[in-house]
Amino acid sequence: MPGLLALAVLLLVLIAAPYVLYPVFVMKVLCFALFACAFNLLIGFAGLLSFGHAAFFGGAAYITAHTVKVWGLPPELGILLGTAFSATLGLAFGALAIRRQGIYFAMITLALSQMVFFMALQLKFTGGEDGIQAVPRGHLFGVIDLSQPMAMYYTVLAVFLFGFVVIWRTVHSPFGQVLKAIRENEPRAISLGYRTDHYKLMAFVLSAALAGLAGGTKAIVFQLATLTDVQWQMSGAVVLMTLLGGIGTLFGPVVGAALVVTLENYLAASNLPVPVVIGVIFVACVLLFRRGIVGEIAARLGGKRP
Repeated sequence: MPGLLALAVLLLVLIAAPYVLYPVFVMKVLCFALFACAFNLLIGFAGLLSFGHAAFFGGAAYITAHTVKVWGLPPELGILLGTAFSATLGLAFGALAIRRQGIYFAMITLALSQMVFFMALQLKFTGGEDGIQAVPRGHLFGVIDLSQPMAMYYTVLAVFLFGFVVIWRTVHSPFGQVLKAIRENEPRAISLGYRTDHYKLMAFVLSAALAGLAGGTKAIVFQLATLTDVQWQMSGAVVLMTLLGGIGTLFGPVVGAALVVTLENYLAASNLPVPVVIGVIFVACVLLFRRGIVGEIAARLGGKRP
């Protein structure tokens, strides 16, 4: 019940947000919030730390941008193709990475992600260091003109809510309960007859697909795809967002993403070094909120993880 109440409040806030804040800023928050939620599905509920999620986020951004700009596909098909690409890439990455655990798993995902980065740098269709620019937003389903800011905003909101509901349903399904069992004690889950590698691979693919959904949507919103989307710093940023908000919570990554994007946006106009400021805030949150902001609040209120 508290979770549903929190979701209702979040929905009301997001519906009213573009009338108070700059719509493009809120759209950026929503894209990164979905990205962080997708990453949290893997680390928070399956216990798998990936340092390569930028490959799925940025890869989908490139595929979406290319198919919409060069092939002339409508935005919904471009985003679907980007998501499908990330899911396929996640299947390939996961099949290799889940053979290892812990830091070895993380390093394999990082190495594979760097391969995608260098391919994005060298392949002709990606535009190299220039990326793919001037991507047309087009018309959603041939009807809704996404060049209008409010139409674009509510489309992004719908995409975010769809991804969030998929994650919520996954976490509260029998599949999600098995993932939690694997996270807590994998040998015991194996002894109960669960094929844990299959469950971990399915979680990895789902996480990759949702990260790709976020990346493809971001490419339409900002009308470009660049190397920034696939570099290792993007993987580090999503780890930071999830840690700040709270690993293993549904709303934590949303809060963490909103905090990081807000800091980057408003500190950019100042003379302060943005990475240093965010680093200091991160250290302070780790010391004061060991479970993350949302996780610590939930623990102090004596409730379950929201």
